[in-house]
Amino acid sequence: MPPISLPALSVRDVVKQYRDGPLALGGVSFDVKRGEFFGLLGPNGAGKTTLISIIAGLARATSGNVEVMGHDVVADPGRARMNLGVVPQELVFDPFFTVRETLVFTRGYYGLGRRDPRCGDDWIDEVLHNLDLTHKADANMRALSGGMKRRVLVAQALVHRPPVIILDEPTAGVDVELRQTLWKFIARLNREGCTVILTTHYLEEAEQYCHRVAMLKLGKLVALDDTRTLLRTESSARLLFRLAGAAAGQGGIPRAAAALPPELFAHAEVLNDGRIAVPAPDAATIELVLHRLREAGLSADDIELRHADLEEVFLRLTGNGGDSSADAAQA
Repeated sequence: MPPISLPALSVRDVVKQYRDGPLALGGVSFDVKRGEFFGLLGPNGAGKTTLISIIAGLARATSGNVEVMGHDVVADPGRARMNLGVVPQELVFDPFFTVRETLVFTRGYYGLGRRDPRCGDDWIDEVLHNLDLTHKADANMRALSGGMKRRVLVAQALVHRPPVIILDEPTAGVDVELRQTLWKFIARLNREGCTVILTTHYLEEAEQYCHRVAMLKLGKLVALDDTRTLLRTESSARLLFRLAGAAAGQGGIPRAAAALPPELFAHAEVLNDGRIAVPAPDAATIELVLHRLREAGLSADDIELRHADLEEVFLRLTGNGGDSSADAAQA
């Protein structure tokens, strides 16, 4: 067993250059600690799918190395894969098997049998139960809906009880019920010590569950930090207010903007609903804005202090630089 001090996942200077194609990854490095819930985020074409393929042993890095629980994915692929479960984006299934047969065969690929003390039939039953698949256990895979097939993909990734799980867009295009069922089970596994790595375009999921996040843009790491720290340092709160009374419709907005300190005026914004938004990094700034409005003979109502979310930080750091050519090249 690898020393406990080793990370669950170690990515070191990974470069992926496709032959006569784009540079998909340009020297990416980060560690994921054991028991961590980690977000790997980025726009389409950022390199996420390429990196996951390298971690899973489905693609080779041009240079650099990746270790899963201390096992190099190239030098020791069997042990690396034994410690890893991957839920892919694509709905891939064998149309000739039932749900239970699919899980039994998947377990067999790892050399595990029904009497294995950790991954036997009892564990399969537990996975089926927690993903609400028990009533579909004997149904043929062809007969399942898209959402049910995605549940089976999650079950397959968990059937050998790996200590590290990668969820690649696990809730894309699925209903609310599946999301709630999936996250309840995954959160439980994480509390029990399982390391979870999530890629998702539903950034509210990453904000809710991930302890840390890494953001990729065009194959480069542009952010790596604790989620709360990233929200605090990469964004600031904004004060939103609507002008009250006659001023709301009689040139009040220019008067309000003129009343603001120059450093705030430069970043003031009039929203589509007519409210004015200004940066509000601290309580003193909020009081200053309201004081200046009163001095200008203006009053505000519908006042709201809005804190930035992960989506705003994501857009600020990654911009519109995603280019689908890099990830598409690996298909």
